[in-house]
Amino acid sequence: MKKFETEIGGKKLSVEIGKLAQQASGSVVCQYGDTTVLATAVMSATEREGIDFFPLQVEYEERLYAAGKIKSSRFIKREGRATDEAVLTGRLVDRAIRPLFPHGIKNEVQVILTVLSVDQENDPDVPAMIGAALALSISDIPWEGPLGGIRIGRINGEWVINPSYEARVKSEIDLFIAGTHDKVLMLEAGAQQAGEEVCADAIEFCLKHLGKVCAFISDIQSQVGVAKKTVADLSKKKVEEESEEETVSPEQIERVMNWIKEKAPAHLTTGANVTKKSRKASIGLMKTELEEHLKQEQVGKDKRKKLLALLDEEAEALVTRAILDKEQRVDGRALTEIRPLSVEVGVLPRLHGTGLFSRGETQVLSAVTLGAPGDEQILDGMEEVGKKRYMHHYNFPPYSVGEVKPMRGPGRREIGHGALAEKALLPVLPSKEEFPYTIRVVSEVLGSNGSSSMASTCGSTLALMDAGVPINAPVAGIAMGLASDTTGRYKILTDLQDLEDGEGGMDFKVAGTTNGITAIQLDTKTKGLTMEIVKETLQRARDARLQILDAMTAVIAAPRAELSRYAPRIVSLRINPDKIRDVIGPGGKVINEIIDATGVDIDIEQDGLVMVTSTNAEGMEKAVEWIKRLTREVKVGEMFEGKVMRTLDFGAFVEVLPRQEGLVHISELAPYRVKQVSDIVKIGQTVTVKVIGIDEQGRINLSMKRAQPQNQEEHQQHS
Repeated sequence: MKKFETEIGGKKLSVEIGKLAQQASGSVVCQYGDTTVLATAVMSATEREGIDFFPLQVEYEERLYAAGKIKSSRFIKREGRATDEAVLTGRLVDRAIRPLFPHGIKNEVQVILTVLSVDQENDPDVPAMIGAALALSISDIPWEGPLGGIRIGRINGEWVINPSYEARVKSEIDLFIAGTHDKVLMLEAGAQQAGEEVCADAIEFCLKHLGKVCAFISDIQSQVGVAKKTVADLSKKKVEEESEEETVSPEQIERVMNWIKEKAPAHLTTGANVTKKSRKASIGLMKTELEEHLKQEQVGKDKRKKLLALLDEEAEALVTRAILDKEQRVDGRALTEIRPLSVEVGVLPRLHGTGLFSRGETQVLSAVTLGAPGDEQILDGMEEVGKKRYMHHYNFPPYSVGEVKPMRGPGRREIGHGALAEKALLPVLPSKEEFPYTIRVVSEVLGSNGSSSMASTCGSTLALMDAGVPINAPVAGIAMGLASDTTGRYKILTDLQDLEDGEGGMDFKVAGTTNGITAIQLDTKTKGLTMEIVKETLQRARDARLQILDAMTAVIAAPRAELSRYAPRIVSLRINPDKIRDVIGPGGKVINEIIDATGVDIDIEQDGLVMVTSTNAEGMEKAVEWIKRLTREVKVGEMFEGKVMRTLDFGAFVEVLPRQEGLVHISELAPYRVKQVSDIVKIGQTVTVKVIGIDEQGRINLSMKRAQPQNQEEHQQHS
């Protein structure tokens, strides 16, 4: 076993190699603080058949024992389906390491990140990212690393490296970046409407520290790493296993590439095919023509299949070259031009709020549902605990891209896109004190061709404003693309779509308000972006965002003044915390009685805040009055009609308010001497009483004789 150490952000990063999981191709234990992650990487011995993509799997495995927890379910104690947080962290690492795998690899690669310990201070995603890079670096798996991962926050104007959970709450920006000392490979950020310059400074600051992490990984690789396989080695093995009928010669590939280069420009670079459907049809037509051409040359079926696959790849390359050489896009747009926008609100009856946003062929319908505070989502995971009052859920049905696929619930993509739109809106939402509702937004992707997550952000803003949720500013988002080549040439594209996201490209999503950025997400198909590209992209994205915001606010400029008549209403009142038990009652008897009788929802905070939610005004009024009576505190001088609950020799106890009794002493029963209490009152009798005193223990003293009008006047004269 070997151990390596360095320091990042004033904390020790420790790496152990050769102790755990030694049958993996690469295995490391990465510890930051007391947060510990086991990272492993394994590659299959053979290529996966019948695919046209790189089969990389990144699994982030949360273990509740890492946090000293046992699953709260009474029936299931084993960890089950990955939490959203685990899915998002897995995607985070996947998007960072994927661009550094060499082009053409078809062997399955699996990176598993198992959280062994969490200290509730340091997020496991930092050691997970570094651990993944280390496991790949020391293995024989083809990978062109290293890369580093780091989080940064900004508190009181100061940059903080890898801030704790507590510090992140206070930070105006939460940025996770993966890359090298001079290149950005992946970005994930949330911000409180931060300016483009601030975000660029944060990224630049991170790169300086990433260089140290990369150097640390390179040093470890030089000491314990093994020789890496190459794509040529893997391909050679595959070729050796193939029969002569399956093997494609270099001459055949060259002839097909020449055919594609001759035919494809007329289909893809004239600007005539303005829709995704027409472009797919053109590529389909070319495939048919190419297959006929290959048949005429008597190329076998297996070879034809491989040669036809070249068309999709070359089509994207052709689109990239046209942009770099002529600034010519497939649909004829300028590089900075956004596709036509369409904005609508209130498109469905009875819903609390809806927004329909279209940008070109990307179309998203977002719907808001407002609920009681008790509808909040309870979080009980390895890291996340507490409650969540704002949720954004994203659905991506197969018809949105004209396909037929099984629908088995949200996948990693749906969870990731939903979380991004959620993050973009969080900074503008009202506080719970200002707007106590639980808020759920669902975005239905009806058509997709370029950044449905950013369209969901726009649709969510529209739906929230249509619902009357008092957000402090509308939010819009845009996806920026890139065309680049190995010579260093590049062009930035506004409003990315289909064929423009090929090799040398990027998907750089930026969301925000007119004041600044609220969310960023970047992944790239390059070996990293320079700061020059990053800064230019942020400024171009701002221009596009403002244009989209203008289109949105032209339809709805601000949140509606009133909630939908179908939305529930919430009445809040504050009671003495000591009275909470009176509202709840023994075993919840009282509060359940109120709910059953009035049809409301009741939520009570520990500080005495009571929130009553109902769609029925009459039931709401009855419940609020009921609670007020239960929790009302009597004052000296007040008059009440009350029922005699019990009698003793020295007086009678009268209930003046629900569950509140006071004593009428025998001397206060009548304006004359009373021999026996039963001579004046009986149990169950309703009497008028006046509060004449409350002692230090809260006991209430009442009077019947002073409650009579003539006796009240007489008492006032004497006093």
